[in-house]
Formats: sequence, C-alpha cells, structure tokens
Amino acid sequence: MAALLALSAAVAYGVGDFFGGMAARRESPTVVVLWSHVVGLALLLAAAPLVAGEPSPRVLAIGAASGLLGGVGVALFYRGLAVGTMSVVAPIAALLSAAVPVVAGLVAGERPTPAALAGIALALGAIALVSRDPSRDRAQPVHWQALALAVGAGLAFGLFFVVVGSAGDGAGIWPLVGARAASISLFAGLGAARITAAAPPRGAIGAIVACGVLDASANVFYLLALDHGLMSVVAVLTALYPAGTVLLARYVLGEQLSPIQRAGLGVAGVAAVLIAY
Repeated sequence: MAALLALSAAVAYGVGDFFGGMAARRESPTVVVLWSHVVGLALLLAAAPLVAGEPSPRVLAIGAASGLLGGVGVALFYRGLAVGTMSVVAPIAALLSAAVPVVAGLVAGERPTPAALAGIALALGAIALVSRDPSRDRAQPVHWQALALAVGAGLAFGLFFVVVGSAGDGAGIWPLVGARAASISLFAGLGAARITAAAPPRGAIGAIVACGVLDASANVFYLLALDHGLMSVVAVLTALYPAGTVLLARYVLGEQLSPIQRAGLGVAGVAAVLIAY
C-alpha cells in the first residue's frame, strides 16, 4: 500500500508539473505557483474535515514550516534555471529532494530490506538521468551560482518531505493546509513587494487549476503513504515524479526522449519493483 500511494503521489506530481510547465509558457512561473497553491488550499480546506485529524497549533505550525521550505525551494529552483542550465540544475535538485528524506529516515532508525535499499540506490540514479536535458548542455558553462542554487533547492524540497511528514499519524491532512497557507503568504508577500509577479493570471487558467489540484493530491498521497511505510522508501518513490512529466512531454507535445532519459525510465521501473518487493 505504501508503494502504491507513493507512486500515485509521483504520478500526480509529474502530471501537475506538466500542467505547471504548460501554464508557465503563458504566465510568470511565480504567478503559476501562487495561484495553483491557492487552488490547492481551497481543495485541502474542503477535504481536511472529511479526513481524520485535528488542526492543532503544532500541526499547523509544522505544516507552515514545510510550506516555507517548499516555497523557498521553488524560488531557488527557478532562479537556478535562470542563471544555469536545466541539465545541471534539475538533476541535482531532484536527486537531493530524494536523498535528504532517505538519509533522515535511515538516521531515525528505519531499516529497509536489502532489496529496497538496492532499489533506493537505483532510483536515485534514475531521478538524475530522467531529469537531464542534454539539448541544453551547451547552452552555457556550469556556474558555481547555479550549482549552489540547485543544491539549495534540492535541500529545501527534501526538507519539505521530512518536515511535513513529522506531524504524526493523527494530523490528517491539516499539515498540508498549513503548508499551503504559508507558501501563499510567502509568494503573495513577494508579489506585494514587487520582488516577484503575483497578479491574477490572464491565461492558462485551466492548466493552473489542474496543477493546483494535482499538486495538492500528490501531497495527500505522500502523507497517506507515510502512514503505511518507511519515509526512506516512500520519499524516493515519490521523487520519481520527473518520469511522468517526461513521458507526457513525449506523448502529448511530441518531444523526443534522449538515450539518457530512456535509460533513466528503465532504471526507474526496476527500482520501483525492487522497492515494492
């Protein structure tokens, strides 16, 4: 059940990122993030009372902390893409977003089976391979700032997974409500200060709504998966989400998969089987 829920989270994240990427072709990325999070918050507020759990101050505070981490991660990631190459920034961020919760789980005493450990190692490699975009390798040389931003984004994303899952089994999905409220406040504040764009979108509304619904659903799947399995296993399966985005780009937009990405997809399939074994 944990593996199934974690893979459901990966699919939802991957499809949501595809819609988010489509929306970002017509709107500022920060506008897409802000308003998709508004949609997600509305969905979570409607669903939270239907799921067991209490909105205690502690639970909401943990959620808010994770939301700020996620928001900072997004900001660093987009900045990294602006000053560096996607083929460098994206794999590093994706790899660390999986590695951080794996390390945290092992330090906390989690002991996956030998097969699962092998699958985790393969999955980390698969994430890096699938996230690469070789067509951009020659766009510009690797810059230390881009590397630093990629590392910062990956650490922030990984810590989001760790912190949001620390609220406990009785929290329901209220930590996600706190997370969305905090991230919306962050990006709305940056918009009010005119540091980033935050105006209501004029186009791509459907894609933004789809992104918000899918992203919120992915977070719910992730929390539910933690109720049934180890964080070190759940997080790395969830972090396979770039595979969904890449496949949609291939079959919906007609983008070609590079040999590196094809290899990554194959490795990801083997890793998922080992982890779920």
